[in-house]
Amino acid sequence: MNKQLKAILLTVLTLSLFILALVELSGISRTALFNKLGMEEEHSHAEMPRNEEITREQKAAAMPKTEVSFRDSLYDFGTIKEGEVVHHDFKFRNVGESPLLIASAIASCGCTIPTFSKEPVLPGQEGQITVQFNSKGRKGINRKNVIVVSNAQQDRISIGFTANVVD
Repeated sequence: MNKQLKAILLTVLTLSLFILALVELSGISRTALFNKLGMEEEHSHAEMPRNEEITREQKAAAMPKTEVSFRDSLYDFGTIKEGEVVHHDFKFRNVGESPLLIASAIASCGCTIPTFSKEPVLPGQEGQITVQFNSKGRKGINRKNVIVVSNAQQDRISIGFTANVVD
């Protein structure tokens, strides 16, 4: 191989590693990344837990239990056009007496991307889980769920949405 080709390959490899590191640090799931890039995964849309998620779940399980109250656990986007990307913020309040740690938010489908703050929510404070839905290729009535794992008394809470996707 000539020097120029080696330099190009090395640059591509370096940029790829940099992007992977950014994805890991930002907390974007592999499914979400494939969804954002419009690519399909070869494997199931169910994600394998990463070490960070296992650690967060173990940390949440070891923390004192608290109480969480969601303003709404089901949201209706109504009728949207196919290909539209919509968002909803599921707001919650820590109504317990200990900090609330969201360990993970697991989407039922690769078309749904949940994001949340990695910082604990102090007693009396509010937080939110933002759910993004990509309606591309999802015509018809859609019902999607996100399982929120935390150190709340009910350690797994389901939130979700519906959307009627049309042409």
